[in-house]
Amino acid sequence: MSLTPLPPTDTRHLFRPTGESLITLLASLSAEAWTRQAVGRWQVRDVVAHLTDIGLRRLSFHRDRHVPPPPPFPIESGADFVRFINQINADWVGASRRLSTRQLTEMYAGSVRELADFAESLPHDAPGLFGVSWAGEVESAGWFDLGREYTEQWHHQAQIREATGAGPMPDPAWLRATLLIALRGLPHAYRAHAAPEGTAVTLAISGPSGGTWTLLREAGAWRLVSGEPGAPAARVAMTGDAAWRLLFNGLQGEAAREAMRVSGDATLADPLYGARSIVV
Repeated sequence: MSLTPLPPTDTRHLFRPTGESLITLLASLSAEAWTRQAVGRWQVRDVVAHLTDIGLRRLSFHRDRHVPPPPPFPIESGADFVRFINQINADWVGASRRLSTRQLTEMYAGSVRELADFAESLPHDAPGLFGVSWAGEVESAGWFDLGREYTEQWHHQAQIREATGAGPMPDPAWLRATLLIALRGLPHAYRAHAAPEGTAVTLAISGPSGGTWTLLREAGAWRLVSGEPGAPAARVAMTGDAAWRLLFNGLQGEAAREAMRVSGDATLADPLYGARSIVV
């Protein structure tokens, strides 16, 4: 199989159907389902509130050009940035617990539909608003910045669906786009892992959303391409379900290792166990 550069991933048209899928699900939930644990200490209602928050932030900062208030403390390190993001997320979720589930549903529906309108209005070559930090970028292309926003919508809905027993999302293309964006953080995850020039690490993801990608060591850095060389130094196989859980912090430690089948030099898979496509 030949190796080819990764083209941009266009997610503009996916915000609307993905959002409508969650709106339909929320309308069907019982009162008890809203209180189920979805991720960490967050209940389903907290994740819905978070999705509303990040959608409104994107609309305010990007569409409306609102200048947000400065952080309450200096951002001098990656740890400072994580603490800041965690704090603003927690502030909104805490305040939202005063709201009914009907109000949360209506707020989410309004925010995600406006977000879809905005995404669809953007030119594909529009500049990004934020750099994608988990990919090691201070500035990012617009499609990548927007794609990161889409992965938030997808993976948090997946967490809600799992918590409520609603089953996976109906369209494998939605997960495919999520993976295409999330995998672009792998060169940053591998940045401290030295290897000889030309070393290739192939990741084969099975299922309708999957594919085959390869990390190449070139000029002292790692580059992600599509495809697989004839004899990679290491090959890692996993399912699409395991891939999204790993990259969005839902598969850790021994569970992550058990979800992967590694052939070749097993040490080349080590950075993959800690790879994350979210701010953690």
